[in-house]
Amino acid sequence: MSALPINVQPVAEPGTGYVRKGDGVPRVDGRVKVTGQARYAAEHGAPDMVFGVVVSSTIAKGRILALHLDAALAVPGVVQILSHLNRPRMRKLDLFYKDMTAPAGSPFKPFHSDGILYSGQPVALVLADTFEAARYAAALVQVDYAQEPHETHLLSHMERSHKPSRLKAGFSPPPNETGDAQAAFDAAPVQVDAEFYAGAEHHNPMEMHATTVLWGPDGHMTVYDKSQSSQNSRWMASHVFGISKRKLTVRNPFVGGAFGSGLRPQYNLILAMMAALDLKRSVRVVLTRQQMFTFGHRPETWQRVQLAARADGTLAAVLHQAIAETSRLEDYVEVVVNWSGQLYRCDNVKLDYRLVALDHYSPIDMRAPGAAHGVHALEVAMDELAHAAGIDPLALRLHNYAERDPQTDMPYSTKELRACYEQGAERFGWSRRPTAPRSMREGPELIGWGMATGQWDAMQMFARAHAVLHADGRLVVSSAASDIGTGTYTVMAQIAADALGLRLEDVVFRLGDSTLPVAPIEGGSSHVTTVGSAVEGACEKLQRKLFALARALPDSPFAHARLSDVQFAEGHLVLRNATVPTALSLQRLMAQAGVHRIEAKHLLLPNLLKQKRYVRATHSAVFCEVRVDEDFGTVRVTRVVSAIAAGQIMNAQLARSQIMGGVVWGISQALHEESHVDHSLGRFMNHSLAEYHVAVQADVHDIDVLFVEEDDRIVSRLGAKGVGEIGMVGVAAAVANAIFHATGRRIRSTPMTPDKVMAPGMGWAAGDSAVGIGPGAGGTT
Repeated sequence: MSALPINVQPVAEPGTGYVRKGDGVPRVDGRVKVTGQARYAAEHGAPDMVFGVVVSSTIAKGRILALHLDAALAVPGVVQILSHLNRPRMRKLDLFYKDMTAPAGSPFKPFHSDGILYSGQPVALVLADTFEAARYAAALVQVDYAQEPHETHLLSHMERSHKPSRLKAGFSPPPNETGDAQAAFDAAPVQVDAEFYAGAEHHNPMEMHATTVLWGPDGHMTVYDKSQSSQNSRWMASHVFGISKRKLTVRNPFVGGAFGSGLRPQYNLILAMMAALDLKRSVRVVLTRQQMFTFGHRPETWQRVQLAARADGTLAAVLHQAIAETSRLEDYVEVVVNWSGQLYRCDNVKLDYRLVALDHYSPIDMRAPGAAHGVHALEVAMDELAHAAGIDPLALRLHNYAERDPQTDMPYSTKELRACYEQGAERFGWSRRPTAPRSMREGPELIGWGMATGQWDAMQMFARAHAVLHADGRLVVSSAASDIGTGTYTVMAQIAADALGLRLEDVVFRLGDSTLPVAPIEGGSSHVTTVGSAVEGACEKLQRKLFALARALPDSPFAHARLSDVQFAEGHLVLRNATVPTALSLQRLMAQAGVHRIEAKHLLLPNLLKQKRYVRATHSAVFCEVRVDEDFGTVRVTRVVSAIAAGQIMNAQLARSQIMGGVVWGISQALHEESHVDHSLGRFMNHSLAEYHVAVQADVHDIDVLFVEEDDRIVSRLGAKGVGEIGMVGVAAAVANAIFHATGRRIRSTPMTPDKVMAPGMGWAAGDSAVGIGPGAGGTT
């Protein structure tokens, strides 16, 4: 096994020095990652390790008649094969399988029966002394099935769509209709009626999902899981197997990308735990890249958007309906259509959201869930409306700008979207955009400029943080947060260093351990506003304790000062505005007071009474340039300007990186990503990185990110909002609108592949009719 330490604690490089909130400092975990010291879920070992390989079903619906295991069991090194026939004792009730983000319905329970609910479902787990033996033996397992008819095609079953259950954290059903939207639409002189389609997309983080269970001599299990919350994984695992939390520790100190795939514990966790309990040995289960397509994904979604305006561009009606897939087990829901009632002023709005249950695994949140589809359709339709009305797309949005939330008439906590429009347009050079499509060309390429708006929720949850200042000047702050590549280690250390005036290299932030103080799941762009506020709260309690020590010292110059009279800077307690410069180092203060450590805890609870009076959101304006080769249908996104309003920025370098990553994914959504289903098999077919296309380096050109000034003390005490999701929202729409400006062709399905770009006319491209869109695709009137 590797000689690397089990837990590597990221610390800033020596010489990083004193930092403040907002400074663009590099990641403190950078060195341990590039040197290979950071260990991920599948990189923890034990001398008695057993390796598990999952056998996946080859049918989409039915039941198992027989498992033929003799050939697999005969492979040297194979120690056990688990299935529904011999799994260890587990609880049966749905309640025990519900994690903290589960939607309404019955969660999937692996190995619970002979039933097959979707293609790729785990049907057996082969366990062997080596990974190679387990993988070879897994290939020898034969399964007899009784196959039943399955349904995996959303567009063929939309007539049986249903209203979803509301039981999911963060889900808000569409509000009731305001005004008479259909009548206003019918009476308006300018109308757009368009249908949109987006195929399923799969998360493909670099680190595949894996679970390692280390079996301790006393039966205590230390579990390393690919997860966006160690406490969520522990929650479900302890309930499923009836294990006391004292006998189970879950860790996720390093996560190689997740993007929502780790919000819910995946079946590898249950299977690894099952094997460890059965064998009383350490177990590692790693999914293959192909098996990364056998759990949640961004759902296939159909939408219809109807916009109507008066001749001057004033919106008269907004109608937006969406139908998305879910599983037979659960009502997975997203906020898809609600954005259309929030982004622009309109008196007549009708929104509708429905689900179709299919024979797939339940979908799961993927970066900017709901908004990635809903805002896309709205913003492409707005571009169509601008063209139909003969108005500049940016001017149309400014004309219908909403100063307050149109649905509730509540104020925004802060909203600097207008500044995003202005600064983004200036940086991009939008004023030089010719109105007519096909007006710009260079060589064989048509050039187009498009833009779109983005919006995402600004959320805050609850969390605890624990801070300990040691006599040698080291500050250790801890919370069971997760760092999925977003920079949590760095930003939390930076907030703490700023609060106590310490060097960044003297601050350690501990995360990724279920035994640490409670933290929410790392999702929804809420970690900075939540955990960051808890960290600052704990450090402010340390400030008060240090100040009390200073006042109590004999002949103390701080004796008659108030806390507001001092500041913590460069490792010292400094008396402001003193006649004689007065500063006392924190180390000396603790030494004189005879104190070896000072600690404080803080529970961050959102001020719901205050927050609920406001709409809390982040905003963006995305401007995009594309170059289109009509002969080949190829599209190059050559320039993007993304202007972001996300409150106070805690680390300019990392925040910019987050927005750039979102822009890249938006380009990928626009031009590349889609999981294709062979509906005769009910199976995702392009289940590898060779066939599931994502944006790569050659697809990414000039990305310019700017942050407008904003300070939101309603959302968080830091004035900050999250930046993880907002960077993606609106990007694909800006690309689509730029393609129209370049070619005069409107593409309403993603990804916008070369065959669609080359297709003549507007509306659905030739390839779309093959997926059963049918008549009434809509267009511009």
